[in-house]
Amino acid sequence: MTSRAPRRDSVENRAGILDAARSTLANDPRASIDVIARSAGLSRRTLYGHFDDRDALIRELISSGAQRFNAIAESVTDADARIALARLAARLWEQAAHVQVAAALALDEAHVEHTADALAPLRRAVAALVRRGQDDGSFRTDLAAPTLARLIEEVARTVVARTDASSSGAANLAVRTLLSVAGLSWREADDLLRAHPDIVETAEVDA
Repeated sequence: MTSRAPRRDSVENRAGILDAARSTLANDPRASIDVIARSAGLSRRTLYGHFDDRDALIRELISSGAQRFNAIAESVTDADARIALARLAARLWEQAAHVQVAAALALDEAHVEHTADALAPLRRAVAALVRRGQDDGSFRTDLAAPTLARLIEEVARTVVARTDASSSGAANLAVRTLLSVAGLSWREADDLLRAHPDIVETAEVDA
């Protein structure tokens, strides 16, 4: 009797679904559950064995992406607020594919509350970074810290959602854009990145 080939276990199936959903939604944030299932090489029934519905799958994607982003924020420990902001932007860009999916999903009002809760640690880190930069004179002070932090967040979301992650210089653009929003001139951004070339070079290679 011929033995059956072992089926992929539940963990592998779930991971495959998430990977397929991430890739599919990066191209079409409105992709249906059927399209995602086909992309994963699974039946719709199998997909529903892991997720109750499309919204549950989206929430899982947002949560897994948020864990990644929150960990990145925690990893940035530079004392200089300008360097910390540049490094945070670059390290987030290293996860460009995940960031772009999360940015697109965050535009869907149905998931705004869940996204906000999942990204709370990252938002707190950005807010603290902005306050530190304003206190030491590194960042602009014409805007209140909460306003500037939100502006940085919104501009970052727009940049990652509308920029081709594979294009040459994309990471450099992302980093420079956030430094500009924080109040640095293009010359100051040039000087900063020239003094710390590893910040953008790493992101360009990994992206």
